[in-house]
Amino acid sequence: MNIRLSSPRRETFLISLVIAILVVIGMIVPLPFFTGYALGLLLIAYLILLAGVLLDTL
Repeated sequence: MNIRLSSPRRETFLISLVIAILVVIGMIVPLPFFTGYALGLLLIAYLILLAGVLLDTL
């Protein structure tokens, strides 16, 4: 199986990075939304980054 990978666009990388940073900050300082859904939001950030690597247009 040959999977063609590409580097994600800058916007895709920055969106996933901002979500991950907000989750980490939410674990240190209690933020209402980010503290309660930390694991799910980190998963979403990773999936956005994964989609950016697998899809050329994202």
